Amino acid sequence: MLSGMLRSSTRVLRKLCGLEPAAAAAARRLSAAEASASSPSASARDNSLLRPLPGLDLPPPLPDNLGRRPTRITTLPCGIRVATEDVPGPSACIGFFINSGSIYESGETTGVSYMLEKMAFKDTKHRRHRNLVYELELAGGNVGASCAREQMVYSYDTLKGYMPEAIEILIDCMRNSLFLQEEVERQLVLAREEVQNLQKNPERFLHEQLNLVGFSGAIANPLIPPEDALARINGKTIQKFYHENYTADRVVLAASGVDHERLLNYSEFLLHDWHTGSPVEKPKSTYVGGDSRHRADSDMTHVALAFEVPGGWLQERDATIMTVIQTLMGGGGSFSSGGPGKGMHSRLYLRVLNKYHAVQSFSAFSNVYDNTGLFGIYMTTSSDFVAKAVDVATSELIAVATPGEVTEVELQRAKNSTISSVLMNLESRVIVAEDIGRQLLTYGCRKPIDYFLQCMEEITLNDITTFARKMLSSQPTMVSWGDVGKVPPYEFVCKRFH
Repeated sequence: MLSGMLRSSTRVLRKLCGLEPAAAAAARRLSAAEASASSPSASARDNSLLRPLPGLDLPPPLPDNLGRRPTRITTLPCGIRVATEDVPGPSACIGFFINSGSIYESGETTGVSYMLEKMAFKDTKHRRHRNLVYELELAGGNVGASCAREQMVYSYDTLKGYMPEAIEILIDCMRNSLFLQEEVERQLVLAREEVQNLQKNPERFLHEQLNLVGFSGAIANPLIPPEDALARINGKTIQKFYHENYTADRVVLAASGVDHERLLNYSEFLLHDWHTGSPVEKPKSTYVGGDSRHRADSDMTHVALAFEVPGGWLQERDATIMTVIQTLMGGGGSFSSGGPGKGMHSRLYLRVLNKYHAVQSFSAFSNVYDNTGLFGIYMTTSSDFVAKAVDVATSELIAVATPGEVTEVELQRAKNSTISSVLMNLESRVIVAEDIGRQLLTYGCRKPIDYFLQCMEEITLNDITTFARKMLSSQPTMVSWGDVGKVPPYEFVCKRFH
């Protein structure tokens, strides 16, 4: 009796839920398969993917050869330059690029650029910081600010549908920041913690020291300020520096994935009365070279050995050759090369990391500015091996400047790798916007990517050795951290190159 009731209930549930017994389902599938086999043409006609689905409108296909859209540039009456490259896709990036940075600081303004980065996207005349964060979260936007020695960047990355709101928010944060003293004091606390922790990050510490030691003049101004400089900074100091340096003639509004005319319509209305200033000549810097050693209690010793890149970015062909040399030398860490196969064929990986197991990291680096720059090798090794590591770095730099040491196969591989990296980076809307903004500040225009690719293709082995010789003819800059007593004397390293 009970089992009969259970079977009856089960049948009811199956009917209500659309279920059926396994045997019945199998029989139904079998009959369907037989029917399909008996009339294959009808089944193919109904289910074929070769026919468009009824009521579905397909977008037109992209052409086989899709060229890059031109960069359009317009200078507003106030002096701000607006530049765009409209790229397909659902998202876009917009940013302000300002010809300002630590090279324009002096005395009481030391460290203000560093604080301007931290004060970005805080309270404005029209919205509180909390409300700003709420608006960004609703739109799924991503904002950021970065300071450098010569340029400041403020960017907003979001979906194209939110671009009108993004433009208004970005301009509000750029033009109407309040620099409230209570917020400045909060950010100063965080800045002091970062400065105190700087010496615990030897790589970042030494890259900052390279500029302080290797140059005299504006580039030697600290980007990461000392604590005594932070003590002098307040809201009024930041506001004064902002007003003097964020003038219309030094500002570029660049965007990727945005229609030019649409951006002009918004920017002309919101930026027409941006304040102007007197023309400012870029502060001078002179490369001098030198040596700096910071003793620290550590099992590892870090050393950076660098030389001047004469002319900087403004010497476009030399800068392109330097970029290829950096790829040619390559390097990385002993534990991982950054991914399967990445960097495995570079000279420093094959000739140093694979050979000397005491070396933890060994890689080429560059810090390039508009008129000058640095190129060298950064190494991390045990203290007992640091003297040998510096000797190896010296030999590797000299080898690149020696005719016959670099082969045609190595050069072609380095050029191909550099070109691949450049083209892959330009697939990013954020990098495209940054490339537009920075090129306008440096060159006054956006040079087409084909121009730089052609420069790379034309580089010869003679170009590599000639540029390397010119670079190594400058005075070395050497900075170290750790057991610096075992680092070779600076004079000994200089004699190796001269």
